[in-house]
Amino acid sequence: MATQRVLAGGTSGGSTAKPFSADGTAGGTLWESRTPPNNHCGKAPHQPFGVRCGAFLRSGVNAGEAPPVRWLGSGSMNEHVIRPVRADEWEKVKELRIAALKDPAAAVAFLETVEHGESQSDEFWQERTSRGAEGRAVRQFVAEAPDGEWNGSVTVLVEEAGTSDIFEGSIERTQGHLVGVFVRAGQRGTGLTEALFDAALEWAWSLDEPALERVRLFVHEDNARAAAFYRRFGFRASGYVVPMPTDPSAKELEYVFERP
Repeated sequence: MATQRVLAGGTSGGSTAKPFSADGTAGGTLWESRTPPNNHCGKAPHQPFGVRCGAFLRSGVNAGEAPPVRWLGSGSMNEHVIRPVRADEWEKVKELRIAALKDPAAAVAFLETVEHGESQSDEFWQERTSRGAEGRAVRQFVAEAPDGEWNGSVTVLVEEAGTSDIFEGSIERTQGHLVGVFVRAGQRGTGLTEALFDAALEWAWSLDEPALERVRLFVHEDNARAAAFYRRFGFRASGYVVPMPTDPSAKELEYVFERP
């Protein structure tokens, strides 16, 4: 059962909530509960910042900040902290990315090969991690196990209106773009991917001046498993299609999640 996060001083679903500390929080009190979530992912839109799919709540957090949050899976071994990366964690960012690029589904999941990833310099990974740790343009979230291992990640790119996207298309409205979605095989189906998406969307909706109008992602036409997950979570196919940069004969399908 997934963790619920409830507002400080309260409970959710009749459960008893217990506070816990998390190093490096940007603000707010975090709580845990073993009550199952409301399970409305994919059935109703995410709520505004502070109210999340599955009734995950937190308080005292300023827009654009993303404190770590504890998530419990079906047992204590599945406990993870969902948090943004820190600027000095480039070696772990690199390790997880290389693991993702070695995954059997990497050819239809990523626009990069493992050979390309492994050839990058330490400076590349340091810069990449620093960009994903702070500021408005990029934020990378990871799922960290009690032993410190990272078991999943998702990154939000902010696409500002009037700029170009990674496919060299024109951006007509300010929006988020989810990339680098990966969860290790042993953690798939536990709810960890949903927890990562929850964190990514909440951060996206918290941004303002200007606010993001929607969040989107692209999925390879042959990646049916990923597409099914995105639909269950609440994303919908927009009908916009682009050729895959590494193989123009293949198609990448856009899925969007409109701002609540």
